[in-house]
Amino acid sequence: MDLRLSTCKIQMTTLRLIFIITMTMLMMRTGDSMRLDLESGTTKCISDDIKMNYLTVGTYSVVNPNEAIHLPASHKIFVTVASPKGHTQHQAENVESGKFVFTAVEDGDYTTCFIAPVLKPPAKFAVDFEWKSGVEAKDWATIAKRGQINMLEVEVRKLLDVTESIHDEMFLLREREREMQELNRSTNSRMAGLSLFSLVVTLFVAGLQLWHLKSFLERKKLL
Repeated sequence: MDLRLSTCKIQMTTLRLIFIITMTMLMMRTGDSMRLDLESGTTKCISDDIKMNYLTVGTYSVVNPNEAIHLPASHKIFVTVASPKGHTQHQAENVESGKFVFTAVEDGDYTTCFIAPVLKPPAKFAVDFEWKSGVEAKDWATIAKRGQINMLEVEVRKLLDVTESIHDEMFLLREREREMQELNRSTNSRMAGLSLFSLVVTLFVAGLQLWHLKSFLERKKLL
């Protein structure tokens, strides 16, 4: 009886682990790919908040409207990726497709811009773009081959990395909350000082008005 109970508990724990891993991976895979519509002479930019030391991978390609023929020569784009401080992380000119891989050197919003050159007559086309960062950007298939580990261990490693990423995100949110609280306290202190200064100025002006009124009445011999 005890053996059956222990086996049942192990099976339930395993099912819970598999369910958590599956749900985590489903959440990780959502929202990676997008399609951008471009017109000649226009620019579209996408930003992503990336933490320092996080790996980021992006792939892009111009969509061929007619796969039966080669992509028109006019369907070329310029691509730039810039850090929050404006440092160029990736740059490509007159390309149909490309890929960028780098490790973030600073926290903040990294911006990817797609620029369509000016054409006459104007042309419209689409660009498929996929951008991954952190845990999502890791090549888990290569890691599994190099480490000679099975897929269950890979999923567990993914789950651990996701957990660590969530922990870092919570720590970052706490830091931002602390910064906002300090900003609120500083703003409240400044507002209190400004209110006191306004009160002093108001009383001073009122005193001047009373003194002027008294002087006027004395000159008119009304007092």
